[in-house]
Amino acid sequence: SLPYTAADGREYLLNLVDTPGHVDFTYEVSRAISACEGAVLLIDATQGVEAQTLANLYLAMEHDLTVIPVINKIDLPAADIAAVRHQIDHDLGLDGDGALEVSAKLGLGIEELLEALVARVPAPRGDPGEPLQALIFDSHYDSYRGVIIHVRVMAGSVAPGQRIRFVSNGAAYEVGEVGIFQLALRRTHRLAAGEVGDVFLTAARCQGH
Repeated sequence: SLPYTAADGREYLLNLVDTPGHVDFTYEVSRAISACEGAVLLIDATQGVEAQTLANLYLAMEHDLTVIPVINKIDLPAADIAAVRHQIDHDLGLDGDGALEVSAKLGLGIEELLEALVARVPAPRGDPGEPLQALIFDSHYDSYRGVIIHVRVMAGSVAPGQRIRFVSNGAAYEVGEVGIFQLALRRTHRLAAGEVGDVFLTAARCQGH
């Protein structure tokens, strides 16, 4: 969750969900895409468009996401930006001339990318006052805290002490803590509609919802 003050003077909260690019991780990519409104499609300036680039583009389009093509690693000696722009046009059917140029290593083009996210990607929808609905896009188990789920809250809100129920199996749990991902995990008092973060669940099942 990245707080960003844009050129228009307003502060935005950008929730960035990183995904593997390799084709073997299609399921993980699909879950992450389901939690998003837009996708930054990274294309290596030295490798160009690859099979997984096309596969991930199709996934993003199936979920009706705003796709922002980005040519990364432009600082490398073997970078061929003109050829990659042609591939974006010819192979992906996107606007190659509008693709952003970025070097994550040197920090080049980052400001332009953040401004593009603010300008092009629609804000999330959802009413914090509605009953809780959240999409789990990742999870793991902590031996000290119990089950930790990574969620995108679609509607309503979730807070410590709240009891929630999983639609898939009917299991009910109590929420121990909630937080957002920044440079370090930061605890918050709740997660509301449109936000992305983690939820710690007690290991023991409980009644109610």
